[in-house]
Amino acid sequence: MTHESGAASSPQPSELEQLHSRLAALEAEKAARATHHRWRAFFAALLIVIGCVLAPLAAVSAWASSVVGDTDRYVQTVAPLASDPAIQAAAATRVTNAVMEHIDIPTLLEGVAPKDRPLVEKALGKLGNSLESAVGSFVHDKAQDVIASDTFDRIWIEANRRIHAAVDKALTGSGGGAVKINNDSVTVDLGPVVDQVKQRLVDAGMTAAAKIPTVKTDFTVLRADNIGKVKTGFRLLQITGDWLPVLSVLLIAAGVLLSRHRRRVLITAALAFAFATLMLGVALTVFRVVYLNALPDTVSQPAAASVYDAMTHYLRTTVRMAVVLGVVVALAAWLTGSGRSAGLVQQLWHSGIGAVRSTADHAGLRTGPVGPFVRRHIGLITWILVAAAVLTVFLWSYPTGWVIVGIALALLFVLAVAEFLAGNGTDPATPPTQSHAPPRR
Repeated sequence: MTHESGAASSPQPSELEQLHSRLAALEAEKAARATHHRWRAFFAALLIVIGCVLAPLAAVSAWASSVVGDTDRYVQTVAPLASDPAIQAAAATRVTNAVMEHIDIPTLLEGVAPKDRPLVEKALGKLGNSLESAVGSFVHDKAQDVIASDTFDRIWIEANRRIHAAVDKALTGSGGGAVKINNDSVTVDLGPVVDQVKQRLVDAGMTAAAKIPTVKTDFTVLRADNIGKVKTGFRLLQITGDWLPVLSVLLIAAGVLLSRHRRRVLITAALAFAFATLMLGVALTVFRVVYLNALPDTVSQPAAASVYDAMTHYLRTTVRMAVVLGVVVALAAWLTGSGRSAGLVQQLWHSGIGAVRSTADHAGLRTGPVGPFVRRHIGLITWILVAAAVLTVFLWSYPTGWVIVGIALALLFVLAVAEFLAGNGTDPATPPTQSHAPPRR
């Protein structure tokens, strides 16, 4: 009995050793996995942070490549300024001052032919001691008439097309060698407008205006002191063009794929992307105030504000688009998750489509072989539709926030149609004769 008992108990130390070694192996494996997951989490977070930091720069890069680097796009951006009241008022004042500098007020009426004197006096009204003011007001009215006409639109567009090279050179340092920038300013020559005003003054009876020589007067479109300090960085952004936005998105996507909890990380990354681009919008607003306050007194503040708003319009549109895109992606990732609130939304979604499908069944609507086909491949079809939506966003020229919302709603609609078709067909496993029979219990 003693030997048997000893023999039976002798393997126990060996089993304990095996158990200890197994536990040690499991703990080592667990520690290795934890270390591996920590490194994955670190690199995933690093990629996402870099992608989000690049997001504002990507928006500026796309703007630099599109608006600053493309003459047609630039002209399309600044063309509406010709009808802007602030621009028209500033241009009319500038033209009036240029004309008045070349009009000799004391000898104005003396130089008018006797037959034209009554017409001039009637146009100027009661002069009295305010001859200069009356002439200035008369000239200003003629300048406003010219600037409010289609002539100014044509002059403005042609001038901006010519000075686009100056804008490009001012912001990026590129451009032709003949382009000159005076005092860090890009200007439009209003000489052709002065010529039109001179002709209208002559037609109104002020023949002395015909003696005004050819005048070259500049209207400031863009001004930035010490712009040379930012040329290199802006030039780099222009060169990156559309590649920097793609790189930003790819880095964020790689970080999401590298993480363990991908859905949760995707929600966080999308919201971080939206926040980063939103900060660019805030920076544009702050810089607008700083830019206008730094302008000299000779520059019209309302006109400069209109030019700044027009030049940054596309950039602001890009910011709004990126913010909406981030929110839509985060919302989609949350709604397709397994949370309680997301599950409630999914249940409402399926219930609504089921109710529509039930109504269609009672109305006798059938999809034929389409329903079973969609049901068999519903997963593949869903991914194809999502990929098509993503591709549409990337291929859309200058998408806006509303474009993103429209694409998202269109995707929801086609997904609803796909689910409707998937549940409204004959099950291929069921014989046709029994397809509408109630299930046996």
